[in-house]
Amino acid sequence: MPDYAELVDLLVKKLVTKPDDVKVTEDRSDAGAILINIKVADDDIGRVIGKKGSTINAIRHIAKAASIKSGEKVDVDVDEDE
Repeated sequence: MPDYAELVDLLVKKLVTKPDDVKVTEDRSDAGAILINIKVADDDIGRVIGKKGSTINAIRHIAKAASIKSGEKVDVDVDEDE
């Protein structure tokens, strides 16, 4: 089974200015879906989301593409609350 949190962590750390502040967690729902939650410094939220959500959508597509072979459902979300 792929480590989706590690994949997303690698991608996000390359995008932000403060990679040490990146925290990526992985939770599993009762239905078996995997939720990847990204938490970054306030200054970097815009870099992770991108214009009109284009960057976070690209990260979501990569995570979903990685999950196709295993048949798992993966969702990626950015935690904007501090």
